[in-house]
Amino acid sequence: MRRVNAFLLAFSAAIAVASPLRAERPVLAPAPAIDAPATRKLETAVFAGGCFWGVEGVFSHIKGVRLVTSGFAGGPAKLKVDYDRVSQGDTGFAEAVRVTYDPRQVSYGTLLRVFFSVIADPTTLNYQGPDRGTQYRSALFPLTPGQDKAARAYLAQLGKAGLWRDPIVTKVERFTGFQSADAYHQDFLTRNPRHPYIKRWDMPKLAAFKAMYPSLYSARPSA
Repeated sequence: MRRVNAFLLAFSAAIAVASPLRAERPVLAPAPAIDAPATRKLETAVFAGGCFWGVEGVFSHIKGVRLVTSGFAGGPAKLKVDYDRVSQGDTGFAEAVRVTYDPRQVSYGTLLRVFFSVIADPTTLNYQGPDRGTQYRSALFPLTPGQDKAARAYLAQLGKAGLWRDPIVTKVERFTGFQSADAYHQDFLTRNPRHPYIKRWDMPKLAAFKAMYPSLYSARPSA
């Protein structure tokens, strides 16, 4: 591990210990009124919802999810980035995850429901939990017309549901490509369950998912 990466991990741990805040409040989001139709045996979806460690950690425990990759989305297609570059907050990229799932077992709409129930607060602009900056914004990156229609409809549905005091600020953004993060970021929650940041911010999300959606929960995470 490069020294700068070790420093960033230590810094995130210090933030977790020092912060008086807690993980986002779980909310039982409604079932989607409109879902995306399946177009192939395995579908792919991209979500941004703050630090990708916890986003990946929850999605990897959903039945029907085959693979979750942490990385970056939302910035210029020709700009090559890594964690250090995106962390500067001026690239247009957000920390994101790419989810490969079996639509016969779980739908895009169900992934949206879990995402907004326990992973990301859709009312916080350019931050989630202790993390601040455009790289920590919540965003949906549809890869098909069906996903685009479902994502926009669901954000509108959430806006009318009255589950949050503040307005919905999560956006549907144009997908310009996905760049994977370095290997040490992959499966971070599974490999580092005692990391202070994971314990403070992400384990509560996983516990909330297990409690709220027991029929969707898989004890064994995907690859």
